[in-house]
Amino acid sequence: MTRAKNNLDKNLSGVVHDLENEPVNAHHAQQLQQDKNDRRHQDALNHDQPTDLDHQHS
Repeated sequence: MTRAKNNLDKNLSGVVHDLENEPVNAHHAQQLQQDKNDRRHQDALNHDQPTDLDHQHS
């Protein structure tokens, strides 16, 4: 598992950092939400899909 500084969990450190960001206006709030959506979308693209491991030849 990847660790951040001071032996802290890198992923949790990122979540804490994101939660500390308070939007200053509606536009900034929209940008923060879009960043979150983009990360979720990229995660879905990177998720391994099951493959057909049965390679029967006719």
